[in-house]
Amino acid sequence: MPIVAHNSLPAFEKLRQDGQTVLTLDRANHQDIRELHIGLLNLMPDSALSVTEQQFIRLIGSCNQIAQLFVHPFSVSGLPRSKDTQEYIDKYYLDFDQVRREGLDALIITGANVESPVLKEQRFWEPLNDVFNWALENVTSVLCSCLATHALIKQLYDIDRKPLKRKIWGVYNHYIVQAQHPMLRDINTRFDVPHSRYNDVSRKQLEAFGINVLVESTDGDVHMAVSPDQFRVVYLQGHPEYYTGSLLKEYKRETSRFYSNEITDYPPHPDNYFDIEAMSIADNYQEKVKIAKNQGKSLPIFPEEQIQIYLHNTWRDTGKAVFNNWLGLVYQLTNVDRKLAFTPDVNPEDPLGIL
Repeated sequence: MPIVAHNSLPAFEKLRQDGQTVLTLDRANHQDIRELHIGLLNLMPDSALSVTEQQFIRLIGSCNQIAQLFVHPFSVSGLPRSKDTQEYIDKYYLDFDQVRREGLDALIITGANVESPVLKEQRFWEPLNDVFNWALENVTSVLCSCLATHALIKQLYDIDRKPLKRKIWGVYNHYIVQAQHPMLRDINTRFDVPHSRYNDVSRKQLEAFGINVLVESTDGDVHMAVSPDQFRVVYLQGHPEYYTGSLLKEYKRETSRFYSNEITDYPPHPDNYFDIEAMSIADNYQEKVKIAKNQGKSLPIFPEEQIQIYLHNTWRDTGKAVFNNWLGLVYQLTNVDRKLAFTPDVNPEDPLGIL
């Protein structure tokens, strides 16, 4: 929770200048304390729907333990769903009309699988844009993950993501570009983030439209950026929500796709993810798969548990800290009426008061 500058102690102003959230006494006296309502627009395919839901809810739940956090999952039309998955969504998810009626304080939009490289050709494009348009006017802050980032910057700025020659897949070292930004308060200046994507938007593309890059990899790939107002939209290309074994499950899926001839090349190890022991087990399994495929035998059982014990999570703590800062700022700025984005004293064009 934020510090209150209840007197003229110089330390309060110094902390504010350094990006710490410090409330004025007047602001603190007029602040309404209530729960936060966070929307989770889940666009992931059936196979990843529930685990993505769990990953983000776990990340949200690891944040401030004082405020009560209500998470409201919902989805949109235009996404191919099996009968069982649609029944699950109908039972446990809200529809967008209900979300719109009741309002949200914050919104997370997940990535998605696409049927073609052109985003505007996706069947969910128009329903997704309906959510974007509503949220940009009525929600304190929207956090976009992976494809949602690419979709929103396409809608707002007509920025086209660029296909990569090689998939960015693994765990990569990153550094903070804007250390004074309140979203990055008390965050390690260097940390790891998992990525799993075939497309990219660059710092040059984003900065041409005033989007502020906050975190990028040591190879120059953008992980985190914010809208020109510094807070209304948070863009992520990486996956801080990933579990320790998320990339391993993707690797397992790709080995199966190789065996069934969906892809021609055996998948490489995710970058910077396997240690020597894990690599040895994975390489041994690769030989077994190739032999089984050539001899027409069944796919060998993937050694998931054997590899899992050698994996390390080097991103969770920083991911939790960033989400905690984000939701903490939402809590300070949002209106007591969750249908309204801000308290009356907040400037929507500069909600953090740092421009």
